[in-house]
Amino acid sequence: MTRAPGNTTALRFALVGDAQSPHLAKWARALAPRVELWVASSTGLHAAIRDCVPEQRCLVLGTQPDVSGGNVGLLRQLPRLARWLAQVDADWINPHYLTSHGTLVWAAKLGWRLRGSILASAWGSDVLVTPQRRAVHRWALRRVLAAAALATSDSQSMAERMRQLGSRDVMVFPFGLEAMPLVTAGAAKQAWLFYANRGLEPVYRPERVLHWFQSLAAWQPDAQLVVANDGSMRAALETWVRKHGLADRVRFVGRLSPDAQNAWYDRAQWFLSLPASDSVAVSVIEAMAHGCLPVLSDLPANRELVTHGVNGLIAPEGGLAKPAELAALLAMAPEVARRNRDWVANHGVFGPCIERLLARLQVGASSPVGVPA
Repeated sequence: MTRAPGNTTALRFALVGDAQSPHLAKWARALAPRVELWVASSTGLHAAIRDCVPEQRCLVLGTQPDVSGGNVGLLRQLPRLARWLAQVDADWINPHYLTSHGTLVWAAKLGWRLRGSILASAWGSDVLVTPQRRAVHRWALRRVLAAAALATSDSQSMAERMRQLGSRDVMVFPFGLEAMPLVTAGAAKQAWLFYANRGLEPVYRPERVLHWFQSLAAWQPDAQLVVANDGSMRAALETWVRKHGLADRVRFVGRLSPDAQNAWYDRAQWFLSLPASDSVAVSVIEAMAHGCLPVLSDLPANRELVTHGVNGLIAPEGGLAKPAELAALLAMAPEVARRNRDWVANHGVFGPCIERLLARLQVGASSPVGVPA
């Protein structure tokens, strides 16, 4: 499969990651019409990837990687992946989730002298959380970032951390929407309906969402909360809701289809996301595009999206709902929704971001270019 130097056909691009993830499927859908795309998956293949990438261009390793570390099974696949990458001879090799797949690609390039340049795409916890747990993860991440000709980040704050860890060049753009949602004519928001859809796992702190909502429900009788998604904490959270007399105010709806998710975004006036660590979350961008008023935890990436009291609220650590702040923002809801949608349309649609990225890759990674957040 090796091509002669100087070939000017479309970039040959190899995605490496968990290709069962809808996030990697989004990258594949954006890239497939624009490059000669190859996909190596540590797990299996999402149906959307099967639809846009020929089977003969896919490698399925069939492992079960753990984002928190201990991926011995994944590391055992290094020779197989490296041989495949050598045959593909990609111009760019793009690992996603850097402490696992990034480490694998770095080792493959080093040990098998692969021609392709590394494009290292950070997802958030691989830079902000996992490397803090063990020195070996920090060691691996530093080597991946130093070896990458270009890295991508979805927030300026995470990009700065990547530079501190050794990145030579980081391009920043949100991991945004594939298309702007339509605004349904005559659709009305429910003024005190709150929607939360982050995973029901400790890092997303769904218990803090419930505590914050409890403080709101104490003074706003019309307040309702819909909790979507699932996770290891769901049973305990449902028990807490019943114990505190909120069963008629809080509804758990589980994992939703895209259409069902959009329907809740359209009905809810507010969106709650209060994780302990985060970069720019896709769900926040989705909520802004649907005209929800975001209430976010006090994290650097969230402050790149929201100015407190202007286009959303930043909830300080331990802070509870403040009636005056909520009422003031609610009074401006139509104008805030319009400005937030305009921002997403200009900066948060994924296709144009990928176009800018590929323009960088066509000429190499010699000069830094950023996409305004």
